[in-house]
Amino acid sequence: MNIENEYDLVIVGGGCAGYPAAIYASRFNLKTLVIAKEKGGLITTTHLVENYPGFISLTGQELADNLEAHVKANNVPILNDIVSEIKKMDDGTFVVSTDLEELEINAKAVVLATGTKHKHLGAPGEKEFLHKGVSYCATCDGPFYKNKIVGIVGGGDSSAKEAMVLAQNCEKVYMFVRSELKAEPINIKRIKELENVEIIEGVTIDEICGDDSGVTNVKLNNGDKVDLVGLFVAIGHDAQSSLGKELGVELNSRGEIIIDKLSCTNVPGVFAAGDVTDLPWKQGITGAAEGSLAGYSAFEYISKRF
Repeated sequence: MNIENEYDLVIVGGGCAGYPAAIYASRFNLKTLVIAKEKGGLITTTHLVENYPGFISLTGQELADNLEAHVKANNVPILNDIVSEIKKMDDGTFVVSTDLEELEINAKAVVLATGTKHKHLGAPGEKEFLHKGVSYCATCDGPFYKNKIVGIVGGGDSSAKEAMVLAQNCEKVYMFVRSELKAEPINIKRIKELENVEIIEGVTIDEICGDDSGVTNVKLNNGDKVDLVGLFVAIGHDAQSSLGKELGVELNSRGEIIIDKLSCTNVPGVFAAGDVTDLPWKQGITGAAEGSLAGYSAFEYISKRF
């Protein structure tokens, strides 16, 4: 791939927000580059997407592939790399540095669509048994537990969807919910119809236990011990906003990038979209809308500034 040194717009993140930003930016004739550590973002770990307009039902990977194909159809290059630093120069432009290719790319504006990363429980045994029974992706690792007993921690919609994936493979699935199940009504209904899923509400994980073979059980805060060989953690995500913080972008108390209704941050030339932002309704379709706004706002900014 021939990556040049100068672009109008560099988009950091290749998911439901970053890809639409690229599509719109290219249609505004901005010379655009997408840099993505993980192509497709977290949506690729979603087993089933049934709420993205225009697609009645498809996998997260299929949706990501469709978005990537749309970006490529607009002749926008996608660099699979890690952005290590973004510096704002005295003339208002930016220098974007990458880790793997060790590139320095000049840009007139940037869009941060860096998404989120999985939250951790912080329970004893979580780190010790990572990849030895502890996982954060049922779609990725569920098939390894075929006909076995597993658990999933979390009470939101993501955990409900993950539990449905696990139920297709596993003999038994325990759902450990801190308060009560708060998924979308349709998904609560589906979960409760599954005979091999047991919902245990009002509990937390005190310890993840095991031996050389991996996880063997979990201890709950009520004193109970549940035997299982896999534990999936789905308790939410943390915003990956460190690049924005270093640029002086304003963050909220949760570390999310604060944007206005046009996806602008408080730093001129820096725009943000998707799960990394402070907008509360985090869905693929809302990320796509924010990304398209970021592409438009970048065009307006560059047109007036340069």
